[in-house]
Amino acid sequence: MFDELSGKLDGALKKLRQRGVLNEAMIKEGLREVRRVLLEADVNFQVTRDFLGRVQEKALGEAVLKAVSPGQQIVKIVHDELAFLFGDAPTTLVLSKKPPTVILMVGLQGSGKTTSAAKLARRLGREGHTPILAACDLQRPAAIEQLQTLGKQIGAPVFAGDFQGDPVAAALAAKEKAVADGHSVLIVDTAGRLQIDAPLMEELTRIREAVGPTEILLVADAMTGQEAVKIAQGFDEALGITGVIMTKMDGDARGGAALSIRGVIGKPIKFVGVGEGVDALDVADPERLAGRILQMGDVVGLVERAQATMDMDEQEKLSKKVLGSGRFTLEDFLGAMRQVQKMGPLDQLMKLIPGAGRLKIPAANMDPKRMKHVEAIILSMTPQERRQPELLNGSRRIRIAKGSGRPVAEINRLMKQFKEMQKFMKQMKGMMGGGGMAGMGGGFPGMPFGR
Repeated sequence: MFDELSGKLDGALKKLRQRGVLNEAMIKEGLREVRRVLLEADVNFQVTRDFLGRVQEKALGEAVLKAVSPGQQIVKIVHDELAFLFGDAPTTLVLSKKPPTVILMVGLQGSGKTTSAAKLARRLGREGHTPILAACDLQRPAAIEQLQTLGKQIGAPVFAGDFQGDPVAAALAAKEKAVADGHSVLIVDTAGRLQIDAPLMEELTRIREAVGPTEILLVADAMTGQEAVKIAQGFDEALGITGVIMTKMDGDARGGAALSIRGVIGKPIKFVGVGEGVDALDVADPERLAGRILQMGDVVGLVERAQATMDMDEQEKLSKKVLGSGRFTLEDFLGAMRQVQKMGPLDQLMKLIPGAGRLKIPAANMDPKRMKHVEAIILSMTPQERRQPELLNGSRRIRIAKGSGRPVAEINRLMKQFKEMQKFMKQMKGMMGGGGMAGMGGGFPGMPFGR
């Protein structure tokens, strides 16, 4: 998320951070570089100008110029103003006092609307709500089938209208179904087009008037840059959207759309899609998003992702076992690695750890294929070998290499890392004497960083 913007902005602020003393000329020079970075990231020109105006006014204040660490003070100002671009505070969904809360999902075709509807239902379900999904994109049978498939995957019911039927009637019937079955939230997936047109807006207006949504969420593709801002303006003028879900934030998006939308249309980004999985939908917390851009990490986001995807019972068992006996086997190693894999790609997880974005870890070491290689090696061992790695002599390692299709050198490297992990676990046992962090501690070293 924000990879390109984050790297360039970090470079622009680096000179300011490293200086012990700053004067007005230095600050203005540094902010000119920040301006260039933001415009290259496709941030709206007016939003960029207003942002830099606020930063410069605060940066030239007496408190900064006379501070012990003026560079860090400026980074703090930039962080606060970036957070302000996303919103004053985290924006939650507005829930209806009389259930069901109706959420209308709108957007162009291909923006990720149907998938986002399922992700939102998944998130609301974890928060204790009882969502039902309504398939009201009746011009494309694939859209109906996709929502039904996703509904089964997340365990949420789907009410589907008839192919080429009336989407307004389908939405009304879905609301009646939600009331009858006692669902607290109804999420309506609507049709999209390749571009905004009058028939689409007329259809969406009729659905809005029929079901009276509490929230109208625009699903916008972050990859489209400033085009996403124009699309947001069009939907807001026609429907009065209440918020935005930015999708594909884990791709090659430069970040301009995310930073511009609130400043241009005055509507907040409420969620960001950070992956393809049904759990890959994060709340758009302004402070945390600003922290990610400035490579300060997002520990809260990391913990939330762990809570949503990891098997806490398994983690507790591993914690008690390791901190109780101090013994950590290759079976434990494999289990911890699989748990961390559920949280998403390793390169994404590393960005949530403060300061990790500046570590020069080779891209090859973050390759998900390397995880599969480790898994293949361990699964090529006998159960006894996994429990007693000290049995792995030369001949056994040659057999495992043949079974896994990996070179012996790679097996030797893995065993060296595993021994380091065992030492770490023994140290944890001595320091903590208990607690629940063994699962997280045991998971990350399972990722083959080193060679």
